[in-house]
Amino acid sequence: MENENTTEVIVQLSRREFIRCGVYGTAGLLLFNGLPRIAMAAPEMPLLPNGGKAKSVIQLWMWGGPPHTDTFDPKPDAGSDYSGPLNHPMRTNVDGLMISELMPNLSKQADKFSVIRSMTHGNFGHETAAYMVQTGHHPGDGTVHPGMGAVVSYLKGQGYKGLIPPYIVLSQLLGRFSESGFLGSKAKPFATGGDPNAARFLVEGVVAEGVSDERQMARRQLMHDLDSLRSVLHDDPQLKAMADAESQAYELILGDAGKVFDLSQEKSEVRDRYGRNTFGQSCLLARRLVERGVPFVSINNGGWDTHKENFPAMKRKIPELDMGFAALLQDLAASGLLDQTVIVWGGEFGRTPKVDWNSPWNGGRGHWGSCFSSVVAGGGFKGGQVVGASDAKGEQVAHRPVYPNDLLASVYTLLGIDPNGTLPDGNGGQIPIVPGQWDPKTTGGLLKEIM
Repeated sequence: MENENTTEVIVQLSRREFIRCGVYGTAGLLLFNGLPRIAMAAPEMPLLPNGGKAKSVIQLWMWGGPPHTDTFDPKPDAGSDYSGPLNHPMRTNVDGLMISELMPNLSKQADKFSVIRSMTHGNFGHETAAYMVQTGHHPGDGTVHPGMGAVVSYLKGQGYKGLIPPYIVLSQLLGRFSESGFLGSKAKPFATGGDPNAARFLVEGVVAEGVSDERQMARRQLMHDLDSLRSVLHDDPQLKAMADAESQAYELILGDAGKVFDLSQEKSEVRDRYGRNTFGQSCLLARRLVERGVPFVSINNGGWDTHKENFPAMKRKIPELDMGFAALLQDLAASGLLDQTVIVWGGEFGRTPKVDWNSPWNGGRGHWGSCFSSVVAGGGFKGGQVVGASDAKGEQVAHRPVYPNDLLASVYTLLGIDPNGTLPDGNGGQIPIVPGQWDPKTTGGLLKEIM
């Protein structure tokens, strides 16, 4: 009995040492907590019988609300109070499709994407609008619904065998609501932290500042040299589980799996083509992640909440968007992966079509949820199309309204997920993935014209 108690204490101390050494740190915990989700018996999933065309999603999330009239729905004829200095929209390689003059690279890739110019939900608050666009549900029903990334991760991650988590956010969480909602920890995203454009991208739990690969390997060897328990208790299930977690953590840190985060492996000209900035390098990393089969990658790109001095901000932000997005489309198309990768661009709403020139706004745009734009590409979405339209000033939907649940349901359908299905709420109940009542007042239906 004394020996059993002593062994238990030694095992617990060994685990503490594991934590102290960093092996059972963020990467180890990530894998240890994630593997049961991947390896467990799959629940009864709301999947369509014929499967889906898409295998992965890249979400280009423009936090703050990108101005639709300055990007994909220009209104030069509305006058300077609406267009400001961006009044010379650019032709694209698709007849009749005009986009911002600050998007020369995307203008050459327009045949690969479609623009939805009639998005609407009527909400003007960041948190509530983001929740609606990410989940398809209205807030206030007493349930915290999961976002698209969590739903895809939960349902498509069941068959995903990679060491990299199935839901990656580059690089900070979307925030202001729980991405995983009632699905809980099994559907939480892994936010990398760090900056993909930095000289060394410090991925939390994978790349540590000031610790070289050689030093990490030396630490591992020292830990093994000091670990006498393995030879004595080599059949102990707890130690075996810890050893497995360690092995997989080191594979992620030092093996081929972790190299996906090392952008220095890319040629300089490729990195230049994406843009040497955080968004551009995030797009490059997103491409590398879907090449590894990661089901959902979200790029959280802030800086779009331009209440003040909108146009100087756009002259910085839009060229970065143009380079990164265009290079991503070009490379995915060249490799054949665009056919199985859905790309969704947009934010929680648009911005006021009428510019506020008064001080202190000095050419700012406010929140606008009545009408805004989203862009979709790949995974079964047709390119070179425009869905819906706004009115002459971009203020209201002119025809074919598209609600957040319509867009989400369309993406789910292309992934082989039944949008009319349900998810377990953790309390023995089932909750619709998207609102199931296809009321003409709250939905325009699936985007069948581009699917």
